[in-house]
Amino acid sequence: MWFSFWRSRDRFSLDELRYLTDQLQKVGTVNEANKDFVVEALRSIAELITYGDQHNSSFFEFFMEKQVMGEFVRMLQISKSMIISLQILQTMSIMIQNLRTEHAIYYMFSNEYINFLITYKFDFRNEELLSYYMSFLRAISGKLNKNTISLLVKTQNENIVSFPLYVEAIRYAFHEESMIRTAVRALTLNIYHVGDGPVNRFVSKTPYDGYFSDLISFFRKQCIDLNGLVSENPQKTEPDRTTAILAAVDEIEDNLYYFSDVISAGIPDVGRLITDNIMQLLILPLLLPSLRLDAVNESPIAPVTSLYLLCCILRIVKMKDLANAIAAALFCPLEAFLPFVEAKVKVHVTNGNCHESHHQLENNNTTVDEQVGVTAELSNFSQVYPEDLTKQVSSTMSLHGLRDVLLSYVVSGNSQQVLGSLNMLATLLQTKELDEAMLDALGILPQRKQHKKLLLQALVGEGLGEEQLFSSESCSTKDGASNEVGGYLQKLKEDYGVVCSSSELGTSSRTHRFQVLDALVSLFCRPGILAEILWDGGWLLRQLLPYSEAEFNSQHLRLLRDSYTDCCNALVRETRGIWPDLLVTVLSDEWKKCKRAIEASSPRKEPKCILLPLQKSSSDDVRNDSSVSYGEKMCERVKVFVLLHQLQIFCLGRALPEQPPIYPPADTPGASRARTAGIAGSLPKPGTELLLVDTVPCRIAFERGKERHFSFLAVSFGTSGWILLLEEIPQKQQYGVVRVTAPLAGSRVRIISATPFLLSCYRLMLSKSQFSYLNILGLNDSRGISFV
Repeated sequence: MWFSFWRSRDRFSLDELRYLTDQLQKVGTVNEANKDFVVEALRSIAELITYGDQHNSSFFEFFMEKQVMGEFVRMLQISKSMIISLQILQTMSIMIQNLRTEHAIYYMFSNEYINFLITYKFDFRNEELLSYYMSFLRAISGKLNKNTISLLVKTQNENIVSFPLYVEAIRYAFHEESMIRTAVRALTLNIYHVGDGPVNRFVSKTPYDGYFSDLISFFRKQCIDLNGLVSENPQKTEPDRTTAILAAVDEIEDNLYYFSDVISAGIPDVGRLITDNIMQLLILPLLLPSLRLDAVNESPIAPVTSLYLLCCILRIVKMKDLANAIAAALFCPLEAFLPFVEAKVKVHVTNGNCHESHHQLENNNTTVDEQVGVTAELSNFSQVYPEDLTKQVSSTMSLHGLRDVLLSYVVSGNSQQVLGSLNMLATLLQTKELDEAMLDALGILPQRKQHKKLLLQALVGEGLGEEQLFSSESCSTKDGASNEVGGYLQKLKEDYGVVCSSSELGTSSRTHRFQVLDALVSLFCRPGILAEILWDGGWLLRQLLPYSEAEFNSQHLRLLRDSYTDCCNALVRETRGIWPDLLVTVLSDEWKKCKRAIEASSPRKEPKCILLPLQKSSSDDVRNDSSVSYGEKMCERVKVFVLLHQLQIFCLGRALPEQPPIYPPADTPGASRARTAGIAGSLPKPGTELLLVDTVPCRIAFERGKERHFSFLAVSFGTSGWILLLEEIPQKQQYGVVRVTAPLAGSRVRIISATPFLLSCYRLMLSKSQFSYLNILGLNDSRGISFV
């Protein structure tokens, strides 16, 4: 038999297929002697059937006539070798994936051989076998449509009673191997997107609807694990910790995109199940209660992680009901979530097979008992700067709802909390599924949308809209928004049992709008907050007030002006520091970046930046006195100055110029010295001859007993300063050749000993660094910008 098997034949011929089939039918049992032949025969048959499907229909006709699939099943039953199981699954996967004709697919699915292989009890202790099995199931799902899917189910009275492909696949939905989980998700999406009514009813009824609650529970555990990475003490090196966080974030976002894809299949019951489970298992008992300011250590998740997760859910899971439910919950006090926090939530984390009727492993279920106390009283604003704004914000904020907690983070939270709250507000602002009435009630409806809404009301004859459009006292509806949000609060109570009175909305959306504005102004006045976080606040302010100063009161303008003045004084001090040469260059660059950042259509960074370690503030690490450290602090001060400068222009209703208002530098001793030496406006190259005027002579010995005469010359070009080392030319008195040039930027001069040489060098450098930067920046000049 072996000789005949390997004899020369046309490989891609019907005779070859007939011969392989005949030899396979003669196999009575699979053992060590013939298992290699069986494996090769199975592989070759799959190759021939795939070839015949595209080139010769007689191949597949022979395949059907001889019931070759029955031989595959028989090989599986008479073999105890793992290799045969692997090859049969691989053979079936290759055939199903590559068959193109509808006739061939119908035949493959129309008999019970496929369902037999799906439900066969393979020994999945071999991980490779499980991978081949999931590839087999995924290949089947790739060929499903409204016609073929009916061949894989059993029905009774027009209702599906058995669907092995789906039931067996979701057993491994929470396997520890990510590739297995990915295969299950691809398979389920293929099934959901077929759009078959009976199948849709099957997957959304008991007990199979438990898959969706298990899915959210598994996701909940991943959220808690992510929080562990974010909150842990940095025992690992910073790059390793950041890598671990980013890997966890990728998996979190992949899960959310899967939820979104499932919802996009358009199965109403499934969309409702996912929305309800996200609210009941994740949002209400975990994420929203974690936003409180006190007793942070009692919660299994930190506020910053919670803010990131809320942002991701709103950005990725695009469900109108879910978005408005989350936004409405922000008006509720913390006590409203106490019943959910105290409830014991079972997290169904499955690593392998789960019982068919419950979709969970009995031995691998994890129960998380979260008895987290909630305190209604929140921490006050004692850390807010300045003090008078603290009183103003505290008087206008009731601090009863979670919305007030978000604003309190902006006013008094640390940098990560500020960044998280700003991202949350920005995400709410950009969530298209959120009703404008909800944005208005939150106080973050952009002014242009308010005017558009009121103009529409005025055009259709609603007097209230016309009155408010031209009113200086109010730019938003007083009753309409509250009524609509009250409807969402009522729905929140009916659907999820969250009790929240509509009185929590406050007096009007205008009041809430001023609270947001107060919080942002206080943020711009806070010291110690990274400049790029302040830029995010500037972006949000620009979105809310794109072209008007009407919302600013005199208190806001005074505080912004005072902060701007303080920042100007700090920048003036930088002109006497060690990086004045690059100050104007940095100012020009950061001006453009800041303008792009606050005028962009969306925030610069994704929400995951909330979780990553922030760079140190310019006020930190005071012991580091290197020039690099001073340069970083200078850049940070410039960024803050640029933002406050642009806010001053914005407050006056003016358009931001493309370039900062920088005046040309005045004539300086360094510039005069350059002209006298014969420098024509650009830095001379080594070898250039210059006149030795106002130089500091010195002698340098490169070899013992051989001294050479050199001179130092300090010059400036525009806003840059340089020191030139010139070698005297004996043949030309008062002339020297440029040997070395060195920039003054970053030079931190120290007088070690009061020798005449060092004192002269210091005087030259100091004279260079003190030319009129006040005039350049327009900070202390009659031609500079002034604000009223």
